[in-house]
Amino acid sequence: MKLIIANKNYSSWSLRGWLALKAFDVPFEEIKLSLFTEDFYNTLSLYSPVQKVPVLVDGDLSVWDSLAIAEYVNETYLSGKGWPAEPKKRALARSVVAEMHSGYSALRNEMPMNCRAKRKIELSQRAQQDLENISHLWEKLRSQHQNQGPYLFGDFSLADAFFAPVAFRFVTYGIELEGVAKDYHQAMLNHPAMQEWLADALNETDIVEEDEAGEPV
Repeated sequence: MKLIIANKNYSSWSLRGWLALKAFDVPFEEIKLSLFTEDFYNTLSLYSPVQKVPVLVDGDLSVWDSLAIAEYVNETYLSGKGWPAEPKKRALARSVVAEMHSGYSALRNEMPMNCRAKRKIELSQRAQQDLENISHLWEKLRSQHQNQGPYLFGDFSLADAFFAPVAFRFVTYGIELEGVAKDYHQAMLNHPAMQEWLADALNETDIVEEDEAGEPV
């Protein structure tokens, strides 16, 4: 099985698909492409009609979009363990993942993932609201599950994989959290798979100017 991703410093959607495999110890071959190069589009065109990362290639099957990849991995390789076991918690986890997948556009646009950098930016009111909503969500979920493990629903789940790029963004742009939200943020940064991704990102040298938001700190 192969996972096609882009630059680890910048590609937040690649990180989500990668964690769906790596955090659950599913074996795969990583193929990394440089964003927006000719090779990037030529390689992706072999596997995906939308030519975006990540793409999972399993035998003669190609699965694109990080959420579709997560669901495929969960059903095929995790026996459903990627989501919480209890139906109500599982429904809630899918709800927050869907919200992350399709929402928070102001935060994503104004705070692109840039693991190597420390940047200062002036956020719009919409982006500030996105930050507050995520902080409140983390506080609520961690308060409900703090006796079951350090992650949003206790054990690491696909919900955590989808919020992982936010954890890196908060470091890049100096976003301060408090209480259980701060503890969760640190738990995510400490996860071995997150540490592996970050180490690789720090060793990259490519620059994507459009993702170099704000001013250096």
